[in-house]
Amino acid sequence: MVFQAKTVEEAIAQGLKELNIIREDAEITVLEQGKRGILGFGAVPAKVEITAKVKLTDGQRAEKFLEGLFPLLGAEVTPVLADEEEKIVINLEGDAKGIIGRRGEVIDAVQTLAGAVANTGRKEYKRVVVDCGNYREEREETLKRVAQKMAAKAVRIGKRVRLEPMNPYERRIIHAALIENTEVTTKSEGREPARYVVITPKNMKNEKHGERGGKGRYGEKRGGRDGRGNRGDRGGRKPYPKRELPSEATPETSGTSLGSGTTPGYKKGGFTGFFGTYLGKAEEETPVMTENVAPMPETDGNEE
Repeated sequence: MVFQAKTVEEAIAQGLKELNIIREDAEITVLEQGKRGILGFGAVPAKVEITAKVKLTDGQRAEKFLEGLFPLLGAEVTPVLADEEEKIVINLEGDAKGIIGRRGEVIDAVQTLAGAVANTGRKEYKRVVVDCGNYREEREETLKRVAQKMAAKAVRIGKRVRLEPMNPYERRIIHAALIENTEVTTKSEGREPARYVVITPKNMKNEKHGERGGKGRYGEKRGGRDGRGNRGDRGGRKPYPKRELPSEATPETSGTSLGSGTTPGYKKGGFTGFFGTYLGKAEEETPVMTENVAPMPETDGNEE
């Protein structure tokens, strides 16, 4: 519709009011800038053409985005919006082999981009599925079979089984396929894009991290390294007792104080088994041992 007024801004405001839309939802084309004239003579009103923009749905925005993407990729594919109620489904019609890629890498990347476009400005994320030649359904069935097969293997060998890296959509399929399996549990580990699913059997053998299993030569448990890298007991050996510091009752002599004799300073029931030299207090006197020494012969003073 064409609206006119003295100025362009007045014509635009008049048109938006009559169409009951905001400026962001309108396409405005200025037809005439308008002229004021002299003393009211020769004035030309401003003219603008205003049409309401066609508001696209989330699915239509994603579809239009893919229409411009595939020519840049050199792919002869036509996107068709199939559904957008619970989730947005876009089917690709054309060369399926060229757009799916190895293990679906290309079509997964296209789906990620379409999801980003469709959810722009949304508060709650809406799932977007881009399919080509019923690839998604066939891939889902394959993943379910792989999940059951790997779960049976994990239970049979009693160890964890790690699957190949997958995207979030495929990992959810694995988790959902084994959620009712009472013999295993599933968990995602690693970081994107190499995040993977680990299947853990509930009958898994007791394998501690870093522990070497088995028994010793005579049946005793042979320890290995614990989780901190410390070597445990091997061959059934007992750890050495922790030696305490000497107490005040320690004998004040040097040497070995193992006996129960009459060594000076020895106290019965005191510390035993201490080897080496005990350094006592400096101010204490040490008993002096004397011996019977023969007297020196007397001289007559004539010796030189």
